[in-house]
Amino acid sequence: MLAERALTRIVKNMAKSQLKLKPTTQTMMPGPEPGKRYMLYMHVPFCQVLCPYCSFNRYPFKEELAVPYFDQMRKEMLMLKDLGYDFESIYVGGGTPTIMIDELCETLDLARENFHIKEVSAETNPNHLTRPYLEKLKGRVQRLSVGVQSFDDGLLKQMDRYNKYGSGDEILERIAEAIPYVDSLNVDMIFNFPSQTEDILISDLNKIVECGCHQVTFSPLYASSATTKKMASTLGRVDYNREYRYYQILDGVLTGGDNPFFDRCTLWTFNRHGYDGAAYHGHSCQTSPQQKTGADGLLVDEYAVAYEEYPSIGSGAISHLDGCLFVNDFSLRDYAENINQGHMSIMGKTRLSKRDLMRYRFLLRLYNLRLDKDQFKCDFGCSVEAGLPVEMMFMRLNGAFDTDDAHTLTLTPRGRYLTVVMYREFLSGMNNLRDQARAALTGPEHDLLFGDEDCCN
Repeated sequence: MLAERALTRIVKNMAKSQLKLKPTTQTMMPGPEPGKRYMLYMHVPFCQVLCPYCSFNRYPFKEELAVPYFDQMRKEMLMLKDLGYDFESIYVGGGTPTIMIDELCETLDLARENFHIKEVSAETNPNHLTRPYLEKLKGRVQRLSVGVQSFDDGLLKQMDRYNKYGSGDEILERIAEAIPYVDSLNVDMIFNFPSQTEDILISDLNKIVECGCHQVTFSPLYASSATTKKMASTLGRVDYNREYRYYQILDGVLTGGDNPFFDRCTLWTFNRHGYDGAAYHGHSCQTSPQQKTGADGLLVDEYAVAYEEYPSIGSGAISHLDGCLFVNDFSLRDYAENINQGHMSIMGKTRLSKRDLMRYRFLLRLYNLRLDKDQFKCDFGCSVEAGLPVEMMFMRLNGAFDTDDAHTLTLTPRGRYLTVVMYREFLSGMNNLRDQARAALTGPEHDLLFGDEDCCN
């Protein structure tokens, strides 16, 4: 698709020019805005296996590093309380947040003691979907997102996940065991792996339908400058020419027909048809995205969609506050030193212009399937047409909008895919921002991650 290739280049270049990390002397985050709702993101950067496509801050698990790390993260969380923050929601990402389950539980319990937490979402891996872990998560975590990526044994072996996390059939059994322990179980999948065929994708989709999960997230494979070489050597080169076809397949299998298996919740998050979390959350995917995000709805996997500004804690965490992105130190050593000295560990930030913020809002709302033009004008003081004339012209010329009236934008199937492309490249740009932070690593920490590969330079 010519429009897709052009859009990929445009968004890639925009992200490269806008998302540049600059040093800062700030040692504390900005305080909260009065009356604003906030969630807290926690980052746990330890994994038993480092996946070749992942650009988040992560380190091979070592208990002697992880135990003090959780203590430091709890100290950083209380610094936010001292700044005046309260949180209604927590998202714990990684890495593998459940890698030290008792430390995670202690951290979540402390958060509930100090903030008005209504719900917690946490990521995990299939090997932690066992009763000892699930019993401890029950009541503490309302939404659990398990990183499966694919049920295909060949792909799992390529990703070095088979030996550690089990076969596709074993993972299916663990998902079934986990469902009763949480209000919402999300299965996190990836499509368009280089060696993934249409038959493999369809098989994955059939297993998602059968497994009983409440929600599935099917994100496209995307990388960063630092992970592209490693990913190509282990998985092969990504073929974006077939991405649209694969997206059509998964969207059609999950949401097509008179009796769909799932309802589309965002561009790549789907809730099982007939399950809307009503007993706990109160909204279905048929309500407006403004209503269903955040603490009042079934959370989608991308926490930034639910809360456009949020503070984050942990090494390598990125906060979006006061029109800026604040990046915490990727070095565990520097992070620990700063926290233990009584201040936050901010290594750099990037300030977003008003136009950048308008583009960010435009993208997030369309990712969430609906943009409220009246709200956009209220927030930015101009219409979306006046603020983003080039973006609106491009989308209109390419038949992206199903609804385009005085108040609302919604997407056609073609428009949904064009927004997938934009969001994929935006996330790649965020990964490149992480690469800039990771490039500062030296000595043992650099060697621990990269060995003799100098892939950050």
